[in-house]
Amino acid sequence: MRASGERARRDVLKGAAAGAGLAAAGIVTTRPAYAADADSPQGRPHRPESVTARMGGTSVTLSVSTHGTLHWSARRDGRTVIGTSALGVRLGDGTVLGSDVRVTGRRHRTHRSTWTPVYGRNATVTDHYQEHRWDLKDRATGIRFGVQVRAYRTGVALRYLLLDTEAASTATITDELTTFVFPDGTTVYSARDENAYEPVAPGSIPVTGTATTDNGPLTDPPLTATLPDGLIACVCESSRVDYPRLMLGSVDGEPNTLSAFLMEHTARGTGPVETASTVTTLFATPWRAVVIGAGHAELVDNAELVLNLAPPNALPDPSWIKPGKVFRCELTTAAGLAGVDFAVARGLEYIEYDAGWYGPEFTTPDATKPIAAIDLPSVISYATSQGIGVFLYVNRLALTDADSLFGLYKSWGVQGIKLGFINDGTQSMTNQIIDWAKTAAKYQLLIDMHDDVRPFGYERTLPNWISLEGVRGNEQFPTATHNVTLPFARNIGGPMDYTICYGQSRDKTTNAHQMAMAAVYYQPLNFLFWYDKPSKYANPANWPGLPWFNAVPTTWDESRTLAGSIGEYVAVARRSGSVWYLGAMTDESSRTLTLPLSFLGRGTYTATVYADGTPGASPYQTPVVVGTRSVTRADSLDVAMAPAGGQAVVLKPS
Repeated sequence: MRASGERARRDVLKGAAAGAGLAAAGIVTTRPAYAADADSPQGRPHRPESVTARMGGTSVTLSVSTHGTLHWSARRDGRTVIGTSALGVRLGDGTVLGSDVRVTGRRHRTHRSTWTPVYGRNATVTDHYQEHRWDLKDRATGIRFGVQVRAYRTGVALRYLLLDTEAASTATITDELTTFVFPDGTTVYSARDENAYEPVAPGSIPVTGTATTDNGPLTDPPLTATLPDGLIACVCESSRVDYPRLMLGSVDGEPNTLSAFLMEHTARGTGPVETASTVTTLFATPWRAVVIGAGHAELVDNAELVLNLAPPNALPDPSWIKPGKVFRCELTTAAGLAGVDFAVARGLEYIEYDAGWYGPEFTTPDATKPIAAIDLPSVISYATSQGIGVFLYVNRLALTDADSLFGLYKSWGVQGIKLGFINDGTQSMTNQIIDWAKTAAKYQLLIDMHDDVRPFGYERTLPNWISLEGVRGNEQFPTATHNVTLPFARNIGGPMDYTICYGQSRDKTTNAHQMAMAAVYYQPLNFLFWYDKPSKYANPANWPGLPWFNAVPTTWDESRTLAGSIGEYVAVARRSGSVWYLGAMTDESSRTLTLPLSFLGRGTYTATVYADGTPGASPYQTPVVVGTRSVTRADSLDVAMAPAGGQAVVLKPS
């Protein structure tokens, strides 16, 4: 953080959302869209005011103090989630918008609609909120700005509006001053880049970073907090456009407070440093969302709040976008052809050639020519004839002309691209990432962005951006405790590319634990059998879990989180058509969960249960045992899991 001892915040507001951009983001600047009150009375300096938006037991309050300072707070069922916290942005000339303001206009509305995602956790999403907006004037400079707050049943959100248009129509911003003050006794789950999660007090975020990265007690969102009264909350961002990525930092002397920190460096220190940003007004900052659950399981089911805050689908015809399962092939023609056959046999939708298919990725800037070992036209032709799509990996060094490159891939018959070492953080990188996704959409290519990229709801806006990494997945073979933290943390923010490993000796979990991930994690593009070859599974009798992976989808009609406690256990059921897929996972402790099946429809279902057998010498050696039984919605399942284990269950109408 800054040597002056100032709070852990930084510059950066980035713009490009004037007029039409605001409309696309859902900002209405004319009063008829709201029930508008009269302007604040003149001649009453520092008159304290507050307004509260409420929805289904959740509330968010916007207030101005007797000193003219802006604050916000949030509650759930009368209990504090966020205490009185600061609001404001700092401009390039040192002006702080939010330190001494006058309310010039008040607007409010209640909105309810439903929308249909191209893919998702549920077939339809309800967007129901109450919103309050204050139009404000900085008393010292006369600069006009605003703050919007929304209350949903599932959480709260806020953002800033820059409203001045009379002068240069731009603003330079060097800081966002939003804070999040949690109740005493709160624990937050801190992780930066692809590190493991550390449960710490808000004031004890570990110091991380290097001389070429943002340095200090900083953590990446989504950032989950468990509150002492049983509530759980996850801080996310949504609708980030022309703006740097949010981090959160501890604040010296304020043990319960986290402060917004807008990145000046890219995530791993590549690219120029950006210490300030110029935005075009009118401009809306990204939403700061707090997803809230009365319990841990409810938090997982409330994750669609992030999508509700993002702009609607911008693609006129997304019918070509197909979620699915992917197999990574070795870098030869024969491996690609075998991968296609394996995909057909195993119910997968895609194969992928990863790093190296066009040469060493960090020394080969030309991704237009395959290595001699790969006859790419033959592989793509064969894959297409078998109904299998092909993904190609591209390192960022080869993305100097994405339009030309993506157009070439489209002409080859490629259906998706996986971009590597895309480390966002600065305003420029935010814009670059969105531009890559838009360019991919132009050529009807799916896009999966890897390495330190964090979600902000744009899979709704550009649904061809089907996945991203930003997670400690099976490239690091994390612990079971980490794996059962992810549903309540990183996965709340959006899709994640974890790379499931089945029967892999380096796993620190059982095979049933890995299988359950396909239902527990939301992964519309799901890489399976990571590190493996088709020959490994030549005798399916040796791999009783294969039918589960053959059948399990990656996009859903309905999702229900049945049980959970962050870092301990989780159970999620998801429906596709009339079939339910249930996954349960535990930490390093053995555990039995009793799960009511009241979510089922009427009639009898056949439950095919893939469970942990007798624990082996190490978790991955624990066998998968398969059994069946008939159940109805009146029944419960006793889900027994070995240490670092899990269960996967298919529930199919009889």
